[in-house]
Amino acid sequence: MREIYDIGIVFRGFILVNNIFKELPIQKDLDNRKDLRGAFISAISSFAESAFTNNNLEYLESGNILFIFKMSQIKSKDTNSAEPLIMYGLIEKGKKNPDKIVKKFFQKTTPILENFIQKYQNEDFTDITLFEPFKEIVKEYFF
Repeated sequence: MREIYDIGIVFRGFILVNNIFKELPIQKDLDNRKDLRGAFISAISSFAESAFTNNNLEYLESGNILFIFKMSQIKSKDTNSAEPLIMYGLIEKGKKNPDKIVKKFFQKTTPILENFIQKYQNEDFTDITLFEPFKEIVKEYFF
C-alpha cells in the first residue's frame, strides 16, 4: 500500500480513534486539524448520501493525496438505531489508479472497522477516552 499519512474512525463528527503514521507536509503547523477533519468527514458524507440517493462517497483527491472513506453503521448506548460510522484514510496517491488504491484500502481496513463495531456496539460514545486502546489495534494491522 502507498504511503499512509493518517487513518481514523469518525462518529457524529468526532474522531474517536486516529493514528498519524506520517505528518502531511502541508499541515505540520495546524493544531486544530483533527477536530476540523472529523466535522468535514461527517458533513461531506451526509451531503453525498443526500445528494446522490444513498450512494456513499468513497474518496476525494487533492493533489497527490487520496482522502478515502469506508462507511458503516454502529449503535450507541443512547439511541435505538444505528448511526453512520466512517473510517477514513489519507494516503499518497502517486501515479497509480485511485480506484486500485481505494480497493486495497478497503480490503485492509474492513477487518479493523468490523473489529471496532464488534468491540464498541452499544457503548457510551460520549467518553472518547474509551477508544484509546483501539489505537494500538489499528497500528497492529499496519505493522
